[in-house]
Amino acid sequence: MADAVIVLALLAVAGCATAAVVTRDPARQALVLAVLGTVLAVLFTVLQAPDVGLSQLAVGSALTPLLIMLTVRKVRRRSAAPKDGRR
Repeated sequence: MADAVIVLALLAVAGCATAAVVTRDPARQALVLAVLGTVLAVLFTVLQAPDVGLSQLAVGSALTPLLIMLTVRKVRRRSAAPKDGRR
């Protein structure tokens, strides 16, 4: 039974990682990365490493996608700004 859960978790990680690579829009990529971080946290928990799973949950599914989304927002806002020298 435990082997089946591990295989399912590994397949979910492989699917989410593939979706993160295939996605072209950076905003959507950040959301897929958040899902990937959550699935990785589940995998770590299934593999009996709950401390690593909690760290992955905090960093991989919350902090990193948030930083990417804020960066994308700032870059898009800056590229949409007028080009007359003002910020």
